[in-house]
Amino acid sequence: MFFHQDATFEQLSIHRVGNKAQDEFYVLSDTPIEISQDEVLPDLLMQYFMKPFSKANEVYRFYHPNDDLQLNEVYYFAKQYFEGKIAFHDMSQQLAKHLYEVSEHPKIKAGEVYVVALKNVQLEGEEHDAVGIFKSENKEAYLKVYPNAGGFDLDYEQEAININKLDKGVVIVKTEAEEGYKVLVVDQTNQSEAVYWKDDFLKIKARNDNFQQTGNLLKVYKNFVHDKLDEAFELESADKIDLLNRSMNYFKTKETFDQGEFEEEVIGNPQAASLFKEYQENFAEEFDTPFQSNFEIASPAVKKMAASYKSVIKLDKNFHIYVHGKRDYIEAGFDEERGLNYYKLYFEAES
Repeated sequence: MFFHQDATFEQLSIHRVGNKAQDEFYVLSDTPIEISQDEVLPDLLMQYFMKPFSKANEVYRFYHPNDDLQLNEVYYFAKQYFEGKIAFHDMSQQLAKHLYEVSEHPKIKAGEVYVVALKNVQLEGEEHDAVGIFKSENKEAYLKVYPNAGGFDLDYEQEAININKLDKGVVIVKTEAEEGYKVLVVDQTNQSEAVYWKDDFLKIKARNDNFQQTGNLLKVYKNFVHDKLDEAFELESADKIDLLNRSMNYFKTKETFDQGEFEEEVIGNPQAASLFKEYQENFAEEFDTPFQSNFEIASPAVKKMAASYKSVIKLDKNFHIYVHGKRDYIEAGFDEERGLNYYKLYFEAES
């Protein structure tokens, strides 16, 4: 878990980065921002920058395709700063330049880049120094109402920043440098062109811990049921939902994952289990994310994936059937007289 309640700002620098593909430019400030004398601004900025990370469960690490971490620009400059080999503001300028160089998709928005030095951020029970990099892209209009001559007056700010909506951010925690640091990421844009933040600018990959193992296994199993298993056995919707419900129940009730136990209790078919192993291996090879046959189940990852495990059968626009168990209480058929499919449900009592 990540906590910032005891964190403090050490330094803050702000630059502006345009879209290189649109022939926009970057503007670098000459000096850091002085905020230590202001009683309100530091708290507002802490809320703006750090609050979105309170729900960040996945921890990432820097990497480089050539397996040389020193070639990762963000990692390199952050490490230089942490080791006292480069001044904070110089580091922030280099990071802004690098962000500009990768901002080549035509839909990437220009925006302000904030680089902060932090003390006492807590991640996984330990306090560390950290560097935060944040970008604001979307502006909003704000109304301002204030007293004036016995009444009130009204004004507005046309392009202001909503401190409750951080567009992009990353916190680089000063620990495990040789493995690529511990890195937390926020990207609220959810657009295809937004991958430049994680893939091009940061070059990060998820740390292969229990959270990642749990999430990946549930994700792969879900895809396996809908794609590979359905293709091999032509499953009915109720069968697929039953398999998914059984897997989710396994992860909610067990403390540790055991591959053999999972295949026996959840999949329950040697041929299907063999197909699942093959599916896992293909995923691991494609995404360079090996699976462990045993690991501790991470409850936050189960909770996160549960939202995507749908247990509903949608019938035209008239009915939804929610299936939580008892697969043998559901029968599917076809009524030749009406020319319609049907489901028959058995139950003991209506509640």
